[in-house]
Amino acid sequence: MANASALSVMSPDGGLSRYLTEIRKFPMLAKDEEFMLAQRWKEHQDSQAAHRMVTSHLRLVAKIAMGYRGYGLPIGEVISEGNVGLMQAVKKFEPEKGFRLATYAMWWIRASIQEYILRSWSLVKMGTTAAQKKLFFNLRKAKAEISAFGEGDLRPEQVSHIATKLGVLNEEVISMNRRLSGPDASLNAPLRTDGESEWQDWLADDDQVSQETAFAESEEKSVRMSLLEEAMSELSDRERHILTERRLKDDPTTLEELASEYGVSRERVRQIEVRAFEKLQKAMKAAALEQNLVEA
Repeated sequence: MANASALSVMSPDGGLSRYLTEIRKFPMLAKDEEFMLAQRWKEHQDSQAAHRMVTSHLRLVAKIAMGYRGYGLPIGEVISEGNVGLMQAVKKFEPEKGFRLATYAMWWIRASIQEYILRSWSLVKMGTTAAQKKLFFNLRKAKAEISAFGEGDLRPEQVSHIATKLGVLNEEVISMNRRLSGPDASLNAPLRTDGESEWQDWLADDDQVSQETAFAESEEKSVRMSLLEEAMSELSDRERHILTERRLKDDPTTLEELASEYGVSRERVRQIEVRAFEKLQKAMKAAALEQNLVEA
């Protein structure tokens, strides 16, 4: 990034508790002010404008990073990686497209953190398929949805449900669950050696952060749905129906039911589903690239 040194932000390496306290001092930006700063950076490479945009969103990075505290990595390093994603977002931000920086930056922050986690976990290599990466980052959520809170092996019906929901093999669910099993960081683990501050103290947001994050998440969901709708138009009616029934419903339709509906074999339905999903991913990436939401 041009003038990267001017965009350097404080690091949590000096102490997480102190860092979280310090970043709360940076003021939030009003929409008009954010637009003006973004224009100054884009048109004049004004490093002070970029620095203000970065520092005003450090709390957003910390909040997102806290969501990844269960992967056994130093939370300070996770935050630092998220800050790298934030700076990339500021570099590429185009306010005239109508997004707020928080919405746009969430994509970059999460991507940066997830790539760091994947690099750091020896059991999950970068050559892992997209479906396995999705499993890695969504297994805990999928388990919570079916109240599978134990750390042992999942029951066969739970494995089957999660595999179908996330589009992976049963064996992959079993393997990944065993890799990720282990105690999460306790919400009551002290942040400082004096034991005065706990994780949960920092998870309670002040109103401004909560409102901004809620708005950003809502707008991001809207953007994702827009991309999905645009991509779905690239599919045939049969592909769209089968993909919707198999991957977009909370209670997916079985291959047998769809095979009977279309008068074809279960394997043929599965092939159509896989092909449609590949086409959908390609179309969504193309649409996201067009809107500068991801890198080529």
